[in-house]
Amino acid sequence: MANEPPYSGPVNEYPPQQPRPTVVQRTVNVAKAGVGFGTALAITISWSVNHSIIWAIIHGFFSWAYVIYFALIVRR
Repeated sequence: MANEPPYSGPVNEYPPQQPRPTVVQRTVNVAKAGVGFGTALAITISWSVNHSIIWAIIHGFFSWAYVIYFALIVRR
């Protein structure tokens, strides 16, 4: 013990890690990302069918509702 160097503190001085997000937090984050994707998809479908910016904006506002409507009703 007499030959050991003095204690210099903890070996790892990284900042503490953030706690992992809960299931609810992850679900909210996924839902936020899904809304953006649904809007982009609705605008893309609307533009490819109608070639109208006005309709693309309107369909983007309805987002997933328009995507589902297009998949079930219009596409047939």
